[in-house]
Amino acid sequence: MQAYCVKCRAKKEMKTPKAIVMKNMRPATQGICPTCGTKMFRIGKAK
Repeated sequence: MQAYCVKCRAKKEMKTPKAIVMKNMRPATQGICPTCGTKMFRIGKAK
């Protein structure tokens, strides 16, 4: 799954994506940027 990396300022393929649920009960996906290692986050149901 692709997400936007704030540090690299580019869309990249997420490494180790994990489906989570936010505090407001909305689904999201969290992973790690393969280039810099920063946490990546994408709101919405995991595909």
